[in-house]
Amino acid sequence: MPAEIESFGVGQIITLLVIAIFVGWLAGVITRGGGFGLLGDIVVAVAGAFAGCYLLDFLGISLGGGYLDLIVTATVGAVIVVMLIRLVKRI
Repeated sequence: MPAEIESFGVGQIITLLVIAIFVGWLAGVITRGGGFGLLGDIVVAVAGAFAGCYLLDFLGISLGGGYLDLIVTATVGAVIVVMLIRLVKRI
């Protein structure tokens, strides 16, 4: 495991979960939906964080670091994930 993951404390994990809940809810609001519930919002935000990180890295876009960067990146990715989920549900 990388050292960054091993050094995570309970406080940081709780902070990341709160950010995930917020980002999942925010993605639901941006895409004009009501969200997917607490666990659904967390799953969407985590998937969105991965998608957003990959997408912004692929495009060569760097937003710096810190929690604001995490929130923006995860929100961009979560919006994309929510839109894809809704597209698949329509089919």
